[in-house]
Amino acid sequence: MKAWQLERLGGALSLNDIPVPQARAGGVVVRVEASSLMSYMKAYVAGKLPNSIYHAPSQPFVPGGNGVGVVHAVGEGVWHLQAGQRVVLSSYFVAQENVREPAQILLGVTASGAIAERMQADWPDGTLAEYASYPASAVTPVDDLPLLSAVQLAMTTRCIVPFGGLLRGRLAAGETLIVSGATGAYGTGAVLLALAMGASRIVAIGRNARTLEAIATLGRGRVVTVTASGDVAADTHALRDAAHGGAHMAFDMVGNADDPSLTLAALRALAPGGRLVLMGSMAVPLPVPYTEVMLNGWEILGQFMYPRESYRRLLDLACSGQLDLTALRPRVYPLAALPEAMDAAAAATSFECVVIDHAQ
Repeated sequence: MKAWQLERLGGALSLNDIPVPQARAGGVVVRVEASSLMSYMKAYVAGKLPNSIYHAPSQPFVPGGNGVGVVHAVGEGVWHLQAGQRVVLSSYFVAQENVREPAQILLGVTASGAIAERMQADWPDGTLAEYASYPASAVTPVDDLPLLSAVQLAMTTRCIVPFGGLLRGRLAAGETLIVSGATGAYGTGAVLLALAMGASRIVAIGRNARTLEAIATLGRGRVVTVTASGDVAADTHALRDAAHGGAHMAFDMVGNADDPSLTLAALRALAPGGRLVLMGSMAVPLPVPYTEVMLNGWEILGQFMYPRESYRRLLDLACSGQLDLTALRPRVYPLAALPEAMDAAAAATSFECVVIDHAQ
């Protein structure tokens, strides 16, 4: 089969002919139809992302994250999945032992900690190949969803990550939500999901005015936008004004922020008892206002990725029409054009999804 292999982070990336993997115990081999490409894939391959966060396998490996395909072969100890089933592949893999703190990795991307690195050594590869070997617990059947194309299914990656955060924050129908970092790819996905989940008012805040204009067209008036100024007091006032008072929940998806102002403004714009979900990244400490948090009864919740059962719930939202994937625009490249696709992903807008079509 054809497969892209990365020597190491910052090393050579090459398209090679390698054997089709054999199905192993607890896993399946999937003939990949389409893969979604991370916006930071080019920087990841070049080894320009923080070593403290990104740890790659110690041997050449197939990079890549989520995708969609058809089960080719099933290993021992797999009972529900069958050859010929259409499935989505999730890079998020959690150890299955019944322990208090199971290790977790992103297949084909990173691992953190000694046990996670052992998991990564066992399951090193991602989706940027004609066939992928994946643990069964990271695979979700979708053979009952024929109306969604492989490209459309691959684009759901844009929404599955923020879906985990909105579920963690217990977003309920009729609530008001603030999305901080809304002009990023996952922030825009969070706005689409909040509309699907029944939020009555969504306040999107970010620094890219042009993207905010596009976001404001969503939801038939349920979405309002705020352009961040960087001043915590001013942004807090603007958020509360746009929310018609304190919000029930804030979802923070800032990317590698070098100051905490946007996150603090979202926190202070909450109503008493409100929840703040942290799912982005920040290069500096977050100074939590202890007394304000205590007096207002605010919750601050961290969330990494999503529960595995949430992928099926997300797909059901899309199939029911509640989640409008038509707002997202695919940019499709063949597997052989991965370098060009990585350039496109790095420059893509928050409404664009770069997808590798393995059939081209």
